[in-house]
Formats: sequence, structure tokens, C-alpha cells
Amino acid sequence: MTDTTDTPTAVLSAADTLVRAFGKHDRKAYFDAFSPAATFVFHNLDRTLSSRAEYEAEWSLWERRDGFRVLGCRSTERKVQLAGDVAIFTHAVETDVSMAGKTTTSNERETIVFARDPDGRWLAVHEHLSGMTA
Repeated sequence: MTDTTDTPTAVLSAADTLVRAFGKHDRKAYFDAFSPAATFVFHNLDRTLSSRAEYEAEWSLWERRDGFRVLGCRSTERKVQLAGDVAIFTHAVETDVSMAGKTTTSNERETIVFARDPDGRWLAVHEHLSGMTA
């Protein structure tokens, strides 16, 4: 049986790393937090992104076409649910971005599913982002 004594802390640490990298627009650190096979469902896209590489290509398009840049990200209402070597992280997320020279702030809810890899590292394997209603 896997020792889960420190698992919530380890998952929160992995989530913190991911959110911090996103908030700094640190593309490499952000995408390194995801498994190559990760999937992504975003409320502002018309399709599911079926891999990390597909999301990276979409991110590059946003940068090139829209001048996309993450300016900051704040995570609240954080919870971790454990299911063996899988953890479900949910939170409210407030993000500041610049697109086409305009700064906007979005308020969303996000679910990130983490799985423990063979080396014991928690990697995100699925992300689902939903718009938050007022």
C-alpha cells in the first residue's frame, strides 16, 4: 500500500508549481508540470486538446496571433481529493492576461487531475477550466 501521509502536501506543491509558472508566463516550467499525454478542456475553446503538444501549439498561436501573455494568477478555494495514485485538485482561479494590448482579468473554476509517475512525481494529466458565473 502506498503511504499517503504527505500526499495532499505533495499534490498542493505540484499545483503551486504549475500555477506559479502559469502566472509568470514561464512556458517551460508550466508545460513541464503536465504529462505529455495530458488532455485539456477549456470553456473558451471549441474542442478538447488531446495532448500537451497540442496545447503548446495552441499557446504559441495565441502568443503569435493575439499577443497573449499571462500577467498574474491567484489560486483560492483549493481542495485535494485522493484516489490512490491519482489526485483531483480543484480551485478558483483569477488570472490577469494581456491580449491584443488589452489587460483582462478572468475568474474561473479549474479541476486538475494529477497522477503519480513511476519516479513519485505528481504530473497533471487532465485540466478542465470553467467560466465562473457572477
